[in-house]
Amino acid sequence: MRIRISHETTYDYEGTVRSAVQLLRVTPRSSQSQFVRQWRVRVDADARLQRGEDAYGNITHLIYVDGPFERLRIMAEGDVETTDTGGIVRGGVERVPGGLFLRETAMTAPTPEIGCLARETLRSEGGDPLAVLHRINSELHRTMDFQVGATTSATTAGQAYAAKSGVCQDFAHVFIAAARVAGFPARYISGYFLRTDTASQNAGHAWAEAFLPGIGWIGFDPAHGICVTEHHVRVAAGGDSYEAAPVRGARTGGSSEALTVSISVSAGLLAAGGPANGTQSQQQ
Repeated sequence: MRIRISHETTYDYEGTVRSAVQLLRVTPRSSQSQFVRQWRVRVDADARLQRGEDAYGNITHLIYVDGPFERLRIMAEGDVETTDTGGIVRGGVERVPGGLFLRETAMTAPTPEIGCLARETLRSEGGDPLAVLHRINSELHRTMDFQVGATTSATTAGQAYAAKSGVCQDFAHVFIAAARVAGFPARYISGYFLRTDTASQNAGHAWAEAFLPGIGWIGFDPAHGICVTEHHVRVAAGGDSYEAAPVRGARTGGSSEALTVSISVSAGLLAAGGPANGTQSQQQ
């Protein structure tokens, strides 16, 4: 399946910003489940764009912006050809041992309720590893409500599970916490999801991957109650949402900022044409 993606992030500042640094994780990497045909990152300011990788092997771009300015617009866009591999992740870059993803983080620390979910699922499935993970995935989809605005970016897995509501980030955090209690390394994945009802989205998507010996990493999307399919475009992995965040940064100057995100994910090809004037780009 060919998927076209456009991801625009705009910062409007109150007051003049003297300089800013942004770390981007918005560039997908090719693997057995996806082939990145073209990808570019643009900035509508006088900026330096430095491509690299983080500790997990995610493709990063550091943007250094010199002021003065009161608005900053960052655009990432391209097209990716995806293949359904039954949720199994192969052909990617693995920089750290899988056991590292057994560690707790502040966002994924298990509560007694999450621990109970994991242990009860282990018992009910007779300890079958794959069945346990599928059951956790389906139980979260069944018992939690997807509700925009019910949580914030700082909501932990325990808080979301107690409220039984949240967005894809929260579903992923709870799955990760439960999987780790059950003894499976699990990690957070940020990316994009091709919906069938609309192309326009106000945020990217998130899901989880769990590791099973003999199989490897498997992608689970508890927000949809499925394993990942050709509708998913994988971008970055981390221990939680902070470690796989699409955009993080700092600035000097400016008393406050307003963030606007506009994402389009559709079936098709990226329109021909180069970057607009005043931008910098980097091809995948």
